[in-house]
Amino acid sequence: MNEPIIQESQEDQASAPAFPDERPWPMFRPVLLEAFQIVAPALVLALIVHLFLAQATVVFGQSMEPNLHPHQRLIVDKISYRLHPPRRNDIVVIDLPHIDELLVKRIVALPGETVEIRQGVIYVNGEALAEPFPHDMTPFDMAPITLGPLSYFVLGDNRSNSNDSRAFGPVTLDRILGRVWLRYWPLDQITFF
Repeated sequence: MNEPIIQESQEDQASAPAFPDERPWPMFRPVLLEAFQIVAPALVLALIVHLFLAQATVVFGQSMEPNLHPHQRLIVDKISYRLHPPRRNDIVVIDLPHIDELLVKRIVALPGETVEIRQGVIYVNGEALAEPFPHDMTPFDMAPITLGPLSYFVLGDNRSNSNDSRAFGPVTLDRILGRVWLRYWPLDQITFF
């Protein structure tokens, strides 16, 4: 028995690829799959690090001079304060709802302490605070205030040019993103804090 011969029209022949493997997708598929296998976990890891462990930030303004300068880049440690509370003299990054950029400040008083400033000298619970780091000594005064639970008093090191707790009040722990751990830029000023 003879089978019927089916002839393809010229249109069918023109639309069909000469070789099925010449389509672009099969050729790029292994490359795309490999790229996805590398990029997806890297993005997930970066997101986890950013949310829970560390974050990069930039110093805005002059409020931390002479210790930190504008446009220096910092790594913020987000895990330390899950293990212990913030400590006096820690340099921290805070996020306040009414201020657009993140602020870098130094903790000078802890929860439950009474802080006041007389002629530029900080007093905590009536005793002058030792500040073993360079800072502005412009004389100014602030009446005593007692900090509530989980509240911290923060100041910039450049006290005459700093928007800090003297203006916006004590900062609660939930507004502290973390402790400044490393200055990594510029490269010739790398410093661990």
